[in-house]
Amino acid sequence: MPASLPTTIFLDRDGVINEKMPEGDYVKSWSEFHFLPGALEAIRILAGIAPRLIVVSNQRGIAQGIMSEQDLFDIHENMVSEIRQAGGRIDSIYHCPHEKQSCKCRKPETGLFGKARQEFPEIDFGRAVVVGDSLADLDAASRLSCTPVLLTTRTDWRNVLEAARRRPFPDLVVASSLLAFSHALMPG
Repeated sequence: MPASLPTTIFLDRDGVINEKMPEGDYVKSWSEFHFLPGALEAIRILAGIAPRLIVVSNQRGIAQGIMSEQDLFDIHENMVSEIRQAGGRIDSIYHCPHEKQSCKCRKPETGLFGKARQEFPEIDFGRAVVVGDSLADLDAASRLSCTPVLLTTRTDWRNVLEAARRRPFPDLVVASSLLAFSHALMPG
């Protein structure tokens, strides 16, 4: 776990907050969005720990014409509403709508995190964590000097962990779920 409590927690969305669709498919509507078990409780706990909870998500389905920005907005509006009803909060959401290798915002690039820092200049990446389920999330954390947190929610999480171990992630945290990670951060 991080040496001190994080002041910013960056959360990937698919595979961290909600169930990830099979490779090549995307959550395209609210009816396809399903919170992972314990995710709402985890976000409620994290909201009591960190001053900032920020979602950073690659949403390539927009570039592929599978969904629109409005579809994504509707999903996020409903997601945030459910999180609020459960006693949690999300302070902001940033997404990359672009195709792979066509921008500076798609993780593992750090553009989305830069946008977050513009909105929240008090963000200290050295006191932040990036929670994700992919190597792109961990790489982004490393580039920013954030603590990388890998959730083992993917069926191929062992492959991601093995690839991560071949890279310089000295502070890598591995947790079975967002809820397990939130419990590990709880004081006492």
